[in-house]
Amino acid sequence: MQTPDFAQLGHPPLPARDLNFLFEHFPGKIDVARAITEVGQFFNTLDSMLDADYVYAALRDADTLDLPVSPQLWFEVMLRNALPGRRNRQEQQALHYIAHLLALFARAERLRRVQDGDDTAYDYLVDLVMEEQAADASRRFVVQAHIANYSLFLGGVCAEWVEHRHRYKRRPVTLGYYRDMGASRFHMASRHPLADEFGLTSTYRELAQRFDYYRGGLEKMAAEHLYN
Repeated sequence: MQTPDFAQLGHPPLPARDLNFLFEHFPGKIDVARAITEVGQFFNTLDSMLDADYVYAALRDADTLDLPVSPQLWFEVMLRNALPGRRNRQEQQALHYIAHLLALFARAERLRRVQDGDDTAYDYLVDLVMEEQAADASRRFVVQAHIANYSLFLGGVCAEWVEHRHRYKRRPVTLGYYRDMGASRFHMASRHPLADEFGLTSTYRELAQRFDYYRGGLEKMAAEHLYN
């Protein structure tokens, strides 16, 4: 099976504009060209830069319709600011995964499809559950992953919308519903052999066990930087 587009862990090679932005805004004098050449060798150095106050400050007031960096980098910096604190490797990888997912889901058509290029679009989790039940083993993995990803996105980025519809329009779906659907599918997907093949097992376990933590971070990030 070809690697799904959502299966990205760690730092991909950052676009030149991302690296230039990080180092051009670095406090103090720095050889930008040399830093760009060497930073890929040091995971923790690059990761710590994404938590740095100077990076957040430089991006905080950026026009989201004309970002000076890639959407993935912007999402990760904003999400990290919403979830401050010391991080272990599992959390670092989970944050990379979520930032990449947000960049994918910035395209509404991708949000509504299990895999990029699928003909069928889904708007309701109940329809995705039916697809999950009818799928073969390989397809079931990507459907479970999409249910989990979709639930994390809607329960986090769209939390205010979910709560408004439940409170004022008497819709039965709550944030708890997305938590249960998302956490359970991350857990199921983590046990699938394809999760191990794609290097997602530990990240999916982390997201299953701490779903509310990451969902809450997304809700805070959205409130502060997307809907203010």
